[in-house]
Amino acid sequence: MNEFKQLSQEMRQAVTAEMKAVLNATEAPPDLFYGMLHYHMGWRDDQLQPADVNAGKQIRPVLCLLACQAAGGNWQQAVPAAAAIELLHNFSLIHDDIEDASPTRRGRKTLWTIWGQEQAINAGDAMFSLAHLALNRLVERGVSAETAVHALRRFDETCVRLTQGQHADMFFETQNSVSVSDYLAMITGKTAVLLSLCTELGALISGKDAETVHHYAQFGLNLGLAFQVIDDILGIWGDESLIGKSASTDILTKKKTLPVLYGLNQNNDLRQLYQQETTDETFVQQAIHILDSTGAREDATERATYYSETALGHLEEAEPAGPAGAALQQLSAMLLQRSF
Repeated sequence: MNEFKQLSQEMRQAVTAEMKAVLNATEAPPDLFYGMLHYHMGWRDDQLQPADVNAGKQIRPVLCLLACQAAGGNWQQAVPAAAAIELLHNFSLIHDDIEDASPTRRGRKTLWTIWGQEQAINAGDAMFSLAHLALNRLVERGVSAETAVHALRRFDETCVRLTQGQHADMFFETQNSVSVSDYLAMITGKTAVLLSLCTELGALISGKDAETVHHYAQFGLNLGLAFQVIDDILGIWGDESLIGKSASTDILTKKKTLPVLYGLNQNNDLRQLYQQETTDETFVQQAIHILDSTGAREDATERATYYSETALGHLEEAEPAGPAGAALQQLSAMLLQRSF
């Protein structure tokens, strides 16, 4: 029985309904202020007419709700927290698209390319504020004020970590040399801390003790680190038929992923190669050959294995129960057992 598939469908529907309530997404046509937010979420087109665009699998909010239920709570109480997390994630995407000058997302024009950078920045700010208002709705679900305030503090602390991670990511683009340890700190802030918040808030809202909440938080943190490192490996050595994208893109764009940074810090030939202004298939093959010779793939694989085992170890210590516990195990397998 696939508990994850069964539970996640109901949970995603509940989270979407909650987000629509927070973002004032009624049947009536929205004004432009809310309409831009609805467009980004995939609920409206660029003419603010109803649309249904796939906005992703909503893994983060589902992870929060599964953790709550697996820890012995009622996942429906945690829906405002799950919605807040997904809105926070989407705020970051709006601003990331501006900072990266990305023209498309989810197969459509990005918000800033339609309404301009100034309005898009403001829309992102609105999404950020509304994410906080979503979290305050916990008390309407019977969550104690003390727990809601604790959740809000952890939410804000994570917001700071996210922006630190984004700061580091942008700063690294201007640097010729970035250490592996600096890169790992960056992906911790940019990716892993939000997954950690998901599982932490779920367990917190369930009423579990501090030690169990800690195990859930560490499970999410290491799950995020493992996922990103595996992504980095697949971005160079992945089977294109399985990952659904070109496995040479990261090399062609000189993206500073973990294996590349490891190789650059180990090998002068790779450093010289990366000084070339143009890249082509020959460049890709030369780079991969050097990376193979430096042991970059083995290093990244060892780190992915360590983070994966650490994540699953904390999950075991948390003792998740019932169908939601089984669903967490299944989700972990989906994210961690990708071929690399």
